[in-house]
Amino acid sequence: MQGVAGAVLAAGAGVRMGRPKAELVVDGARLLDRAVKILADGGCDPVLAVVRPGAAVAGAVVVENPDPDRGMRSSLELALSSAATADALAVVLVDLPGLTAAAVAAVVAAWRPGRIAIASYAGRRGHPTVMSPDLWRRALDEAAADEGARRLLSSRPDLVDEVPVAGDPADLDTPQDLRRWAQRS
Repeated sequence: MQGVAGAVLAAGAGVRMGRPKAELVVDGARLLDRAVKILADGGCDPVLAVVRPGAAVAGAVVVENPDPDRGMRSSLELALSSAATADALAVVLVDLPGLTAAAVAAVVAAWRPGRIAIASYAGRRGHPTVMSPDLWRRALDEAAADEGARRLLSSRPDLVDEVPVAGDPADLDTPQDLRRWAQRS
């Protein structure tokens, strides 16, 4: 077995946020650095960071998306190409400050060949999503420009294993989201 690679999709412009979310500092850490560490600590090897051209990140294989404005699907395609020899790929988005290494480890441990493992936060699906490169290719075949696995998950619920995890699945899309996160108790 080659193991489970991890990929953080971090090439977006952050249009609704007003700046790239990968560069946001939340709870004292840049979101991109935090996501890379969480994937590594959660058992992913290698960890890939799909970023905008010129972005720097330590602890990951940097995969530049030369045209990130094509949407999330383009970043997912690049991650998949870079993880082609892995048994599975765990994917997370960069804007998830409530993601934990324990959640990644639980979903990675629950993944089985031919299946899709996805985190479930009190019944709400979130990240990571772990599946084989073949299933990720199927997901990409069905995905629109700014989508990942959503359509495959909907069309093949029989393949999905929801893995209960602790944490907060909230993402940071807008300045209001960022303020709410900063003000949480």
